[in-house]
Amino acid sequence: MKHRLFAALAATGLMQFNVPDVAAQGASAYPERPVRWIVPFAPGASNDITARLFAQKLSESTGQQFVVDNRPGAGGSVGAKIAVEATPDGHTLLHANPGPSVNNVLLRRSPPYRQADLAPVMFIGYSPLIIVAAPSFAPNNVPELLAYAKANPGKLTWASSGLGSSLHIAQALFAASTGAEFVHVPYKGTAPAFADVIAGRVNVVYTTVVSGDAHIRAGRLKILGVAAPKRQGVIPNVPTLQEQGVNNAEATVWFGVQVPAKTPKPIIAKLNAELNKALNLPDVKSTLDKLGLVYAGGSVDDFAEFIRRESDRLRMLIETRRLEMMD
Repeated sequence: MKHRLFAALAATGLMQFNVPDVAAQGASAYPERPVRWIVPFAPGASNDITARLFAQKLSESTGQQFVVDNRPGAGGSVGAKIAVEATPDGHTLLHANPGPSVNNVLLRRSPPYRQADLAPVMFIGYSPLIIVAAPSFAPNNVPELLAYAKANPGKLTWASSGLGSSLHIAQALFAASTGAEFVHVPYKGTAPAFADVIAGRVNVVYTTVVSGDAHIRAGRLKILGVAAPKRQGVIPNVPTLQEQGVNNAEATVWFGVQVPAKTPKPIIAKLNAELNKALNLPDVKSTLDKLGLVYAGGSVDDFAEFIRRESDRLRMLIETRRLEMMD
């Protein structure tokens, strides 16, 4: 009887409920268990290093473990698809990167997921790309590289870590800005590309400072230029592409954090706050400086706007046929 009266009053609107904000309550308790941080690339490179750095700091600040889970494959799409299909409760994060977050979605005719399936959390920062070659390769700077390409049509070879990779996109930007013609040689990762450049089988490759550091220090690779707005502190003597006469060819590998699209906004806001707090720790900034990474931080909207700009630039390359759609 009481149950029927309760239901009747509720149906007529005579009984008022103070319904709590479930999402906000969930955010206050978040995280309630260990958080999986998916890195869609193999261990050891820039993506993995930055993810582990922040996972450690968030583990310390929240009292729950943030566990890095490397899921490489298909230019980052394998790991990204796992994140997209995860329960949207903040307990699965994706280490965002140009490959899985922009390139592999817009460049594929049948992408395994949509950009809208992932929600931005925070932009960590970016690592400028550098053009490197073996010491035996004649050009020592970008003007000499362009002169070589003009004097040897169809002979300049340029490696990348795969179709649709950040290195592939950077090549297309360079070609669009300079009119240079070269042969793109895609590899399954940076390591085999390095091996062939060092051996002289391929002329040049884009890479990051942290990825190429050991080879550069050992004299196996030389730097021709850096695709950044300004010179980098870790390589202060290397001129930018713009200093060498090439405009609109800035290229980076960037990092951030995304979550499944339906993750509650209060949880995203809490994650953003924790990530920004970690980014401002002196030891974190020191580590990122050593990696040659320019840190950013900021709001959820800042990261969303950055992704939009990157997407627009890629669409321009597709529309001008500097890049071909992939199967």
